[in-house]
Amino acid sequence: MLKSPVFATSVVTIYLLLYTLLFQLGASKNITAVMFFFSPFLVIWMAITIMKYGKYSGADLNDNEEWGYQDVDKKEL
Repeated sequence: MLKSPVFATSVVTIYLLLYTLLFQLGASKNITAVMFFFSPFLVIWMAITIMKYGKYSGADLNDNEEWGYQDVDKKEL
């Protein structure tokens, strides 16, 4: 479960949305300060989880291709 990129992204997104909501609603400064302190560690954990366990399902580049854009046709570049 901790190795799932979907889980990591969901947890960090909910955490940061909760932090923003609490901050805007005027929650205790101690709570928001602690949440702010831990947020970089969660974002780093999420990034490492995505890079380590994420699966890329796009097309691979051929030997003669230098750039690969999936949203633009090669002939338009």
